[in-house]
Amino acid sequence: MGIDHLRILTVIHFASLGGLLCYGLHRIWLIACWYAERRKKSPAPPASPAYFPEVTVQLPLYNERFVAARLIEAAARLEWPKEKLEIQVLDDSADDTVGIVDETVARLTLEGVNIRVLRRTNRNGFKAGALQEGMEKAAGKLIAIFDADFLPQPGFLKKTAPCFADPKVGMVQARWTFLNAEASWLTAVQSLLLSPHFGIEHRVRCGRKLFFNFNGTAGIWRRTAIESAGGWKADTVTEDLDLSYRAQMQGWKFVYRDDIAVPSELPITLAGFRSQQQRWAKGSIQTARKVLPRLLVSRLPFAVKAEAAAHLLANLGWLLGTVTTLTLYAAIAWRVGIGPYQLLKVDVPLLAGTSFAILIYFFAYSLASGAGRTVRWLPILPVFSIGMSPSIALSVIKGALSNGGFFERTPKFGLQGSQPPPLLAFLYRQKAVPYLFMNSLFLLYSFIPIIFSWQRGTWLAIPFLSLFPAGFMLVIMKDLADMACLRHG
Repeated sequence: MGIDHLRILTVIHFASLGGLLCYGLHRIWLIACWYAERRKKSPAPPASPAYFPEVTVQLPLYNERFVAARLIEAAARLEWPKEKLEIQVLDDSADDTVGIVDETVARLTLEGVNIRVLRRTNRNGFKAGALQEGMEKAAGKLIAIFDADFLPQPGFLKKTAPCFADPKVGMVQARWTFLNAEASWLTAVQSLLLSPHFGIEHRVRCGRKLFFNFNGTAGIWRRTAIESAGGWKADTVTEDLDLSYRAQMQGWKFVYRDDIAVPSELPITLAGFRSQQQRWAKGSIQTARKVLPRLLVSRLPFAVKAEAAAHLLANLGWLLGTVTTLTLYAAIAWRVGIGPYQLLKVDVPLLAGTSFAILIYFFAYSLASGAGRTVRWLPILPVFSIGMSPSIALSVIKGALSNGGFFERTPKFGLQGSQPPPLLAFLYRQKAVPYLFMNSLFLLYSFIPIIFSWQRGTWLAIPFLSLFPAGFMLVIMKDLADMACLRHG
């Protein structure tokens, strides 16, 4: 590799580090704002409904044999006047979920529940298509949505509906909690990653009148807000994020209710987690391409524009992390003439600063929210992020180059606590072999900077450089363990 190539790759390396540093600084800003929001006197939650508008509850399903009945029964227990509540089961299933849904709905219908199943002859638009078609047949002025892996509590509607007394409110989002957060280190890490998204990000953005998003489930919409924003669209794979921004750009106000918790299930396999993160990453970039240009030239306040850009482009961090990994050897080799300890003077502080900011972000929330038991998994986060970066970075690139795409469902098994997966879990096994191959290549490559530093006696750099092969080894071993666990059903 020539000197010029090394120089170019070194510039790219530091540009990526700079981007990651900006991401870390944004996390610090969010923490500071969060502490300020916590010091404010929280307004009293809206009282019980003064009137009861018609509500439609939508339950989008696709091949959910393990959780379909549980979700439908939970929806049927929602407390609301029977004559003002309808439940739509939007079932696109092509397996034995169809029979489970029909049996459950028939039984509840006999009990007096206003519930019906809507099925399509195709899956056009995937979840967005199902929601849009269901809304066109819905009677409700308010529309609540719950994914298959969620368990709405009976009082959900009575707690959220009063927020719509304000005619400007278009959507109310509740907080997610997790039924199986302690099942494994993977679910514990997911709980760490997701909880501050609600407790910090949503709370800060809502409190400061910045844009935030409906999370696709555990929320309730004013129907006219959906319609005025153009309805559900399938030109991104995160239809919820896309609609959220379009609605807020139309002037609708969003409300986040941290006091309303809706239990949900976390993916138990790395393949399930990876596909979920890939869809979110791809969709956020697609949404950024779609709405940011119009948002940035609008008359909205600068703070709204800046935070919207930071929010929608946050998944670029996965791409920057991957680029940093790929250019690390070039950055070391090009500067070897300057001195082998240049790595310790520049690279390590930059990456450490980013990692420290992110760890502080999660640590502060875990302590303040009483989730102290999950703090012990914090040291895994930087290593795990390194190992996950390449696979999610691919989706970021896809999102930058394409619209829409296949909506890959995340397997759900109806698990709570530390329950093992059911015997038929192997039917939902997802692809892992291509990522095993890719991560194995990254693992081999990540040893090159270590060997280079070893040969030149840069001993203090080796512990830092060892984080990279550790990250790829972690995800490889988890994929292999999941495949072994599920191979016999």
